[in-house]
Amino acid sequence: MANGGSIVEAAQQGNVAEIINRGLAYAIIIAGFLSVIFIFVGGISFILSGGHEEKIKQAISTIRYAIIGLIITVLAVFIVNAVGGALGLDVIKYINFSDIIDTIKNIGQNSSSSGNL
Repeated sequence: MANGGSIVEAAQQGNVAEIINRGLAYAIIIAGFLSVIFIFVGGISFILSGGHEEKIKQAISTIRYAIIGLIITVLAVFIVNAVGGALGLDVIKYINFSDIIDTIKNIGQNSSSSGNL
């Protein structure tokens, strides 16, 4: 199993374990990022509610579910690590934000170069 490269390169090489590892790592990072974004969105909604009870309830609900999502995401890291360890997969070593950014750049470059044909 290769340690370097992107999920696109792993797919081109047909390495199924690498694809699963990177896919799980990306999903966990994206879920955590979205949870934090929704906490901010709920906070801004709460501030801008203007005292309207329905808007306040909606904002608090958004914050509550975002925090629950963040907790589930953190627990998912531990659960995926435990299950992956039992199956012989080391998923945690792939959670690297700069690697995800590089993968996104590679996908963007590949799609823009194929669009210029």
